[in-house]
Amino acid sequence: METLVKNEGLIVKIIGPVLDIQFKEGEVPKIYDSIEIYNGNTKTVAEVQQILGDNKVRAVAMSTTDGLKRGMKAFNTGEPITVPVGENILGRILNVLGDAVDNGEPVQTETRLPIHRSAPSLVDQNTN
Repeated sequence: METLVKNEGLIVKIIGPVLDIQFKEGEVPKIYDSIEIYNGNTKTVAEVQQILGDNKVRAVAMSTTDGLKRGMKAFNTGEPITVPVGENILGRILNVLGDAVDNGEPVQTETRLPIHRSAPSLVDQNTN
């Protein structure tokens, strides 16, 4: 493996949207951590789904893996994928990364929350 900096790994296998990524010892991401892979001006975001052992993780890409290849660098953000929340997103259509896909203005909100979290309790939900 080539010299890597902290939180940096290398893609070792690609099968469709599934990526196996190897990291340095002691720097293996956690389940649900977001991984970013840059291919020119294109950023692919993947989410860690499984720890394979031998400092490898299995991640699922949230978009196409076209153009990705073995040996490309992958960066662990150390955080889960988050999406914008609040009044400004009501009535909007967002993808899993929180990007607007309804041809409207970019979403403007200060608050973002992880896509994997517990649902609000029934008493915390407002039906008005």
